[in-house]
Amino acid sequence: MLHISAAAVDDLMTWPELVDALDSAFRNGMIQPVRHHHPVERPEGSPSMLLLMPAWSDFHKLEHQSQGYMGVKIVTVSPDNGLIDKPAVMGVYLLLDGITGEPKALIDGQSLTRWRTAAASALAARYLAREDASRLVIMGAGAVSSNLVRAHSSVRPITDIALCVRNPKRAEATLKELRDEGYNAYIAEDHIAAIQQADIVAAGTLATEPLIHGKHLRPGTHVDLVGAFTPDMRESDDEAVLRSRVFVDTKDGALKEGGDITQPLRDGIIKPDHILGDLFDLARGTVKGRVSDQDITLFKSVGAAMEDLAAGIMVYEKSLKQQG
Repeated sequence: MLHISAAAVDDLMTWPELVDALDSAFRNGMIQPVRHHHPVERPEGSPSMLLLMPAWSDFHKLEHQSQGYMGVKIVTVSPDNGLIDKPAVMGVYLLLDGITGEPKALIDGQSLTRWRTAAASALAARYLAREDASRLVIMGAGAVSSNLVRAHSSVRPITDIALCVRNPKRAEATLKELRDEGYNAYIAEDHIAAIQQADIVAAGTLATEPLIHGKHLRPGTHVDLVGAFTPDMRESDDEAVLRSRVFVDTKDGALKEGGDITQPLRDGIIKPDHILGDLFDLARGTVKGRVSDQDITLFKSVGAAMEDLAAGIMVYEKSLKQQG
């Protein structure tokens, strides 16, 4: 069994390859039960969340069964980790042979998650963002933020990147990292003005109150919501959802888990048919994403186990080739 570290994941991945791999996975299909959520309560501090995310190849669609895999990601989300300078999200991915169940690889889950999460957003933007989108706003400066910049820049001609953060000092490392890579990134002094001028607004936070308000979105904006992965969390307000052509990563997940969708559904602000489709629909062309340059589009992602499986397969097979 291979042990693939975070550094190895970073070395093996490229954004164009991964976005294409996810596109192929959603177009061709994989099997994924809705993930398991287990709150972990403690006497002190915020509760953690233990998530189990299994998926496997759809063997009926494979030309050769030997190409198939199974896999499961084990993830913990501990909001208080920021107080001790540790990432909120921890995890590991176990990749298995699809026929025998033999363990094939143990892959760093944090790095894999950062890559596949941002790549799913880029895949959605490929269908939903204007082709000339150049101004990107990132809400938050957590672990996924810099990858959202790289991923969106791989599918759209991004030239201007504004980071909207509560604590600019905590964003300094992310800002330096992006600038060292040649990105025109800066800390936005006025968050509302940045959003009003954005072509793409991406949020990857643990917010429980809206950060993105519909009244600030100009026609043609694409909104990418990556955080707020439970019903009690939220990054956008009702008006943002109402004004947008809304898509999700998977309907089974987002319509049960993401507060940006579940809350307006619960309150009767929108009906289920306001969600026009998911990444399956977009990749297969069964639903039109962006209809005009004036559309406001919104993509809500809560994470899908098949994204991890597709990314894990890619990393594993590239690692085998690298070893000769």
